[in-house]
Amino acid sequence: MTNQPEQMGEQPFISHLIELRDRLLRVVLCVLLVFIGTALYANEIYQYVAEPLLKHMPKNSTMIAIDVASPFFTPIKLAFVVAVFASVPYILFQFWGFIAPGLYRHEKLMALPLLLASTLLFYAGAAFAYFVVFPLVFGYLTSAAPVGVAVMTDIATYLDFILALFFAFGVSFEIPIFTIVLVWAGITTPESLAEKRPYVIVGVFVVAMFLTPPDALSQTLLAVPMWLLFESGLLFSRFFVGKRRER
Repeated sequence: MTNQPEQMGEQPFISHLIELRDRLLRVVLCVLLVFIGTALYANEIYQYVAEPLLKHMPKNSTMIAIDVASPFFTPIKLAFVVAVFASVPYILFQFWGFIAPGLYRHEKLMALPLLLASTLLFYAGAAFAYFVVFPLVFGYLTSAAPVGVAVMTDIATYLDFILALFFAFGVSFEIPIFTIVLVWAGITTPESLAEKRPYVIVGVFVVAMFLTPPDALSQTLLAVPMWLLFESGLLFSRFFVGKRRER
């Protein structure tokens, strides 16, 4: 009889582990299935991603592959990253299905919109990097090459560079979510964040300085959206605080 409570406590824990395992297997299976599809068009995907650089490279200049296996593994690596990127909605769906039963109703009403919004904002940040920032960055970098230096970028190095930028801009566009979560968790208040607005503005320009080439236009194109995203997060955080006080 003394072991019965312990067994009852262990069974729910084991069942949670089994459910977590099943959901992780579904995620892996989903990524693998999508990867099979993207791997078939790996070269086409890489060509599309490399287009912002190729447009600004000098005439008769091409990208190069330093390592012997780079022409194969680099597009495959990109195809896998695209597969994970495309599977994010399903991954979040499995994550939500695992944590939702343990949340209160008001927590569900808060967490689900934040998950959806964070996904859309990350995609928006990546799209902003590709369509707005990449043309400016590569246009500046290729034009800044000294006379007599041929611009021929290694395909693996280029992929690592753009993936870092995709991630940086995707995370930067999560500023509204970070702001809302900080307020919702009671770590800070909208009024306190509003008082720190001058520091935030300086901070986003400093961050933009490190993420973009050293020209005022590129820095402004990143810093201004980050500041506006902070302001939108501040606005929505006031709304959520009001709802919490009403409850």
